[in-house]
Amino acid sequence: MKLLTFAVPCYNSENYMRKCIDSLLPGGEDVEILIVDDGSTDQTADIADDYEKKYPGICKAVHKENGGHGSAVNAGIENATGLFFKVVDSDDWVSSSAYEEILKVLHQYAGGDQVLDMLISNFVYDKVSEDKHKVMRYKHALPENRLFTWNEVRHFRKGQYILMHSVIYRTKLLKDCGLRLPEHTFYVDNIYVFEPMLQVKNMYYLDVNFYRYYIGRSDQSVNEKIMISRIDQQIKVNKLMYDFFVVHKPQLAANRKRYRYMYNYLEIITAISSILLAIAGTPEALEKRKALWDYLKEKDAVLAVKLRHGFIGAYTNLPGRGGRKISVEGYKLVRRFFNFN
Repeated sequence: MKLLTFAVPCYNSENYMRKCIDSLLPGGEDVEILIVDDGSTDQTADIADDYEKKYPGICKAVHKENGGHGSAVNAGIENATGLFFKVVDSDDWVSSSAYEEILKVLHQYAGGDQVLDMLISNFVYDKVSEDKHKVMRYKHALPENRLFTWNEVRHFRKGQYILMHSVIYRTKLLKDCGLRLPEHTFYVDNIYVFEPMLQVKNMYYLDVNFYRYYIGRSDQSVNEKIMISRIDQQIKVNKLMYDFFVVHKPQLAANRKRYRYMYNYLEIITAISSILLAIAGTPEALEKRKALWDYLKEKDAVLAVKLRHGFIGAYTNLPGRGGRKISVEGYKLVRRFFNFN
């Protein structure tokens, strides 16, 4: 059995996927690299097959019909044979020096008495076009270099959460929790780091800059204009996360710190949906904004009121045209501060 499975979702990635895969190869026989070709129409499939031929036993090409990023991640989980599992998008890469330390920690908990559910490391926003790099680390919020539980998690800053770039899961945990990301939907990475948290008990934080997240392409899904054009998918993900939280509230409430963390994550996702609709500003967008809040209230009125009138919710849902303008300007300041696209 492999120590670590990497899933690399690829859709028309011929121009950059080699850099990603080459950064994973130094793991050698410890790793399995699943190159998931999500129905590409360029040379992606051929490149995946070439890597499988050149690195048998390490690289495996998985070909499937186009289903979107979530579908490719699902295929990765289904085909994974490693004890641990990580998603690396085809336009991103990993740091070689941090890679060695990551593997050492995973070896430490492979087959031992102590079970590691989730390994967390830093990631770096690489805005290459502007030569800007911002490290997202967690040392203020998480104990370092040892196993810990939710009871030992400290305070996360608003707007900072454990993202897909940060995590390596125990593969069996992902399979047992029944995670199934929706197809043909962007922004499902939020579900990926939300639903499994209900099952995560033992964590480990390694303060190394492992994942390099490329940001700045005009066609990237986190580009503001792209997000607005795909707002229906953002709303869909928001609703799925909300529904999960409502259904599992009694279980989540069993641990106060986990509940608070997941509530705060849901709060920021809901705020993003609301503020993007305000930025769009069209009658249709504002109607969708109202419909979103109506949906949330119908599912759980108390939770919806709390989200809307909490610190973030209140600021991003100021009434009237003037209120929307203030909310939008505040959002833009935060986006620039964090080097978002």
